[in-house]
Amino acid sequence: MTNPVSLDPVTLAVIQNGLQQVCNEMDLAFVRSAFSPVISESLDRSDGIYDPVDGALIAQGELGLPVFVGTMQFGTAEVIKRVQDVRPGDVFIANDPYLGGTHLMDVRFYRPYFWDGELFCWLANTGHWPDTGGMVPGGFSANATEVEQEGLRLPPVKLYKEGVLDQEILSIILSNIRVAGERIGDIKGQAAALVVGEKRLTALIERYGIETVRTAIVELRARAEQQMRAKIATIPDGTYEGEAFVDSDGVVDAPLRIAMKITKQDTGLTFDMTGSSPPCRGPMNSVIATTKSSIYLAIKHVFPDVPINAGTFAPLTIIEPKGTFLYAEYPRPVSGCAAEVSQRIAEAVFSALVKAIPDQLFAAPAGTSGNFALGGWDPEAKRGYVMYVISGGGYGGSLRGDGISNGCSTIGISKSTPVEVFEQRFPVLFEEYALHEGSGGAGEARGGFGLKYALKLRRGEAMASFVMDHGRYGPQGARGGEDGGPNRVRVVRQGPDEPDVYDPPHRSKDQGIKIGAGDAVYVATPGGGGYGDVRARPPEAVAQDVARGYYTVEQARERFLVVLDPETLEVDASGTDALRRRQAAE
Repeated sequence: MTNPVSLDPVTLAVIQNGLQQVCNEMDLAFVRSAFSPVISESLDRSDGIYDPVDGALIAQGELGLPVFVGTMQFGTAEVIKRVQDVRPGDVFIANDPYLGGTHLMDVRFYRPYFWDGELFCWLANTGHWPDTGGMVPGGFSANATEVEQEGLRLPPVKLYKEGVLDQEILSIILSNIRVAGERIGDIKGQAAALVVGEKRLTALIERYGIETVRTAIVELRARAEQQMRAKIATIPDGTYEGEAFVDSDGVVDAPLRIAMKITKQDTGLTFDMTGSSPPCRGPMNSVIATTKSSIYLAIKHVFPDVPINAGTFAPLTIIEPKGTFLYAEYPRPVSGCAAEVSQRIAEAVFSALVKAIPDQLFAAPAGTSGNFALGGWDPEAKRGYVMYVISGGGYGGSLRGDGISNGCSTIGISKSTPVEVFEQRFPVLFEEYALHEGSGGAGEARGGFGLKYALKLRRGEAMASFVMDHGRYGPQGARGGEDGGPNRVRVVRQGPDEPDVYDPPHRSKDQGIKIGAGDAVYVATPGGGGYGDVRARPPEAVAQDVARGYYTVEQARERFLVVLDPETLEVDASGTDALRRRQAAE
């Protein structure tokens, strides 16, 4: 190998953006060719470039889900350990959660990239398949007690051999999942995205030279670490503790505690979660790759301007929480780890660091992906279907202002599939799609509002399953702010005399709920936590929220301690004066 070349700042920046653009184009190719709405519309996928020796992250597209930042590099490392006879055009498939994964629905593809016969890097992507088999359509088995009940589990196997799809492995996959025809489209779209990445990376290397690109990768990793250490240096030295709770594991109706202890020393952070709840029976266990990735994405939320590669996370030391539900080992079920537990881990990080750098932090966001799966047979279309819904929620308030409403989840940039697409593809009708009024936590800066929707099954029979969270406790407020409103799920069946109302015993976790034509499902997602003392919020701002229908007059009085005139929705003078006198006295 020749000696590394020296790089000027302009060339370094161009290559940095070029590597990210390679990943962005893979993302776009995947989205445009996938059959499943959860990928093509909701963008539940990610693409990246990874080191050939240890799988470390080189670049990820800005359109990719943050939670996959860590898991994909851990997954690539597991592939490197296990595979042999790697050739150009090969593509390995895997979804084993215990081998650097998340849950079984997140299926990962890995393609080796060669330059002059030498393995230069791995191109990899992850896509959420709406179904991988298992007990219930969609894979979110809220009552599963072992991973086999959640779906088909694949170790790294060669799905494409030198560019040719292995029909035998494909047959095994398609024979174990629902709506197999749709999965064929996702498989070919996912593989095609990696081909696009190979072409774009080749063009980049041909333009700047292999040694220049190699040197840039090393330099970008070093600079990302340097920038992250500079950010961490602004945090006062010390130990900060926080916590968060998962409602239940779906089997035992008791909360699971995440105990977070963060120690900051010099330019490093150490995360200790060993005091968390033990492994649980239900699917709220988290594999270690997801647990670590959740901390990575939480810190990226705190310091968003640090570029993403393996160097970004070098200053973060994570004590592996063995013996807790955050270190799942076979055969513990894990379907809720990526979409739900990951967000509680991030919330625990926010809860701890808000004590250290309150001006840079925020109250807790909704912190649930709102996973709702509906599977059945459409008698009119004469085909089976699996519909997967993710939904947004409120963000927490902060020093910068009120939280946004119906934002995407903490772990990603996924968006809700448009209602029109759902109604066109599946036998459902949305009867309501609106803000979850009143769900924003009170504070000087209130939390944003969640979403509420109601959908009715138009024909046939179906089976509904939910794996959500924050139904027992709302998202945490910060610096005296109140918690956000919790999640709510209700199923209403049309009875002969009057409707039969079903509330899941685990609040927002249940599976295998049978519904028929005319039955409806109601979901209300959490609002964000409030930030700061409620008594510091200007009465005029409260009045404006009430005028817009965000809160009722009674909610304003009880939660913001403001008296309003319900006729004019203007702040009552006596209430305002009393509020200000109380603030002055304190």
